[in-house]
Amino acid sequence: MSQIDLQIIRALDLKQPLGQLRAVPVTLGAGRRGVLLVYAEDAEIDPYVRMFFFPKSTCKLRLLDEQGETLWARDMGPGIIPGIWFFPVLPFDLDGDGVDEIYLIGNRDPGHPLSHLDYCLERLDVRTGETVSQTDLADPRPALGMSQTFRYFILGGHVHGKPVLVTAQGTYGLMALQGWNADLTTRWQHATDGSGPQGSHMCAVADLRGNGVDGVFWGERHIEFDQGQELFRADGDTYEGHSDIVQPILDWETGRWCIHTCRESSGTPRVVCFDDQGERLWGDLERGHMDTGWGAHLGPNGEPIVLAVRVGEKLRSADGEFRQGVEEFTYEAFTGRPVDLGFSAYTTIPVDLNGDGRHELVKGYFEGDGTVLSADGEVVGNVGGLSAMASKFMDLPGEQVLSFSPDGIVRIWADRNAHDSPAALRRYAHPFYQANQRLTSSGYNLFNLGGI
Repeated sequence: MSQIDLQIIRALDLKQPLGQLRAVPVTLGAGRRGVLLVYAEDAEIDPYVRMFFFPKSTCKLRLLDEQGETLWARDMGPGIIPGIWFFPVLPFDLDGDGVDEIYLIGNRDPGHPLSHLDYCLERLDVRTGETVSQTDLADPRPALGMSQTFRYFILGGHVHGKPVLVTAQGTYGLMALQGWNADLTTRWQHATDGSGPQGSHMCAVADLRGNGVDGVFWGERHIEFDQGQELFRADGDTYEGHSDIVQPILDWETGRWCIHTCRESSGTPRVVCFDDQGERLWGDLERGHMDTGWGAHLGPNGEPIVLAVRVGEKLRSADGEFRQGVEEFTYEAFTGRPVDLGFSAYTTIPVDLNGDGRHELVKGYFEGDGTVLSADGEVVGNVGGLSAMASKFMDLPGEQVLSFSPDGIVRIWADRNAHDSPAALRRYAHPFYQANQRLTSSGYNLFNLGGI
């Protein structure tokens, strides 16, 4: 494989400071692709009372075509709080016409941005950005604290080829999920009673059984999309904590999945890997806040490796997010054997820039400086900011990275020497890739694609 030649292939000046930006691919029909940007001047706003702050800006949407030209832009106004937990966004073709619609959490009472009783499931026309419908989104949970209330997700998958939309509320304590049919009638409802594992900040979608029915990893619970039934609950009899990371990882040689989890609180071990039935494979570490991690195919032949990161303290304010006391742990995904990468993988996101089927890593998360590393830790470039998307969203070989900087510049990067190997083409075609690529503006799902 040729040396990586990382180049800017698109650049856009949003002409405003950027404290946060999300990006997600959009299907425009007739073979056309686009990218939806969700952004604001404020840093990410979290509903936890020691992290929440009042916004000084509004959240905006902007749809770009493959040439980087703006098709439309929309200011969501003061009724929408700029933060992923308040305002998830999902492009998804629920009606099956070959063109995505855009689904988001809207607010029917914009004068009261925290009035969650007026939040709704809003659908936009992808051609214009205009609202098509607003559907009641009744939260079945009783009155809860701020951090429990304002945790919204939107995701989608398929049941025997038919699309199903899923909305969800909560991460801690009582949680609720709803399945939606193509006509936005309720397909099913699922609610937890507060016992067992809590939710995660991720919501990976996977067909673990290979039977054509997708499901979501709601924390350690795996809930299928046909009837909203819980298929299994990993460590369900012993664990009632919250895992920051819950990521499915595929072993291409065997076709089997494992589930990599990193636990923030309550329960040991702190790093646990389960099989695709929810049975424990291995665990490690007896203490600490495991705040982040990922799975990536980093081995010499693309074997899966998992990362777990323990932190001492985490701070978030209007100035951004910062961590102290960072420790890193890496393992073979299916055996738990410790692996020494020989370099720091903290703040990285897996991405296969050159298309060889083995991941590179971009330091585009948290306090990342944009450095791009090969699977062996060699510096191969820099994307000049944080990363909002790392997947194959352009009609180019390899995967691409969309980055942004505080001065308002958005850039799309690609390897000019990339060539898609059979292993890479197999990844792109996998249903897991298709389902999870669109989740980068709902929950913390930038790592999901590293699992395959």
